[in-house]
Amino acid sequence: MVSLTIKKEVCPLEGSFTISRVTMTESYVLVVELREAGHVGRGECEPHESDFSQMDVVESIIEDLRPLIEKGLSREQLNLLLPAGPARNAIDCALWDLEAKKAGKRAWDIAGVKLQQPLVTAYTICLEAPEEMAAKAARHKDRALLKLKLGAKDSLLRVEAVRRAAPDARLIVDANEAWSYEELRCLAEPLAKYGVELIEQPLPAGADHVLENYRGPVPLCADESCLDRTSLADVKTRYGFINIKLDKTGGLTEALKLAEDAQALGLRIMVGCMTGTSLAMAPAMILGAMAEFCDLDGPLLLAKDRKPGLWYDQSLVHIPEKRLWG
Repeated sequence: MVSLTIKKEVCPLEGSFTISRVTMTESYVLVVELREAGHVGRGECEPHESDFSQMDVVESIIEDLRPLIEKGLSREQLNLLLPAGPARNAIDCALWDLEAKKAGKRAWDIAGVKLQQPLVTAYTICLEAPEEMAAKAARHKDRALLKLKLGAKDSLLRVEAVRRAAPDARLIVDANEAWSYEELRCLAEPLAKYGVELIEQPLPAGADHVLENYRGPVPLCADESCLDRTSLADVKTRYGFINIKLDKTGGLTEALKLAEDAQALGLRIMVGCMTGTSLAMAPAMILGAMAEFCDLDGPLLLAKDRKPGLWYDQSLVHIPEKRLWG
């Protein structure tokens, strides 16, 4: 018999964090704990980046499944009962963790993925005035990969300022749906000259049909446009990469299948995160072993991470301890 516990947590950020559509000062996360035969499996999700009321919505969804979860619901059954989203993610990752602990194995071994080395993760510079972004970039200029949040205006000024402050760092940018197709066409070549290697979600997800067969000097990565495998039919001819996030796919089970199917279509993989704790990042590291770009810096943006947490050494994030997850 499995015992289910649901916990809601508020995690203050280290200052504010701004993207094109919202400014955040806290991360709202929900943790699922599954106890069975002396073992505890845990999974974490972020129900919404800025709407605290979504915590109650996700908690209610999970509560409705309590009888089935406590009877021993499998990951495969879960995927048939719930749509992709944060609720399914928290349960799915907790099931993975519980399965690994009961089997005395690591989760990536069960998944058939080799995770032997630390991963290089991006560090995110949030959307601020160019001089403020440059100042933050200067403090992190020795990191291997910086991800810049951009908005509807002054994108080149921001990238230029960061490039001067961190001349050796690799750069990727994320517009969070803030551009038009015309703006993308105008910005692509200058961004390439600044050494930008990837443009993430330049257009709104509902308006990216104009990217059909797009060719540009910097590859495009679908984020909001790619939720799970059902997105691939549209994404495959519009983008070169997809950003896989567990809160979008509804857990690691679907995420692994999405990665496999995407690669079979010739799409390349990025793994991303919300502003969660190390408990949310740990299962995503399995995908990181399959990805060309990793953005798993959520705990670095928090005022305080949970303990035990992941070990971050500059741009490197190390394999999670068993006590944390998997």
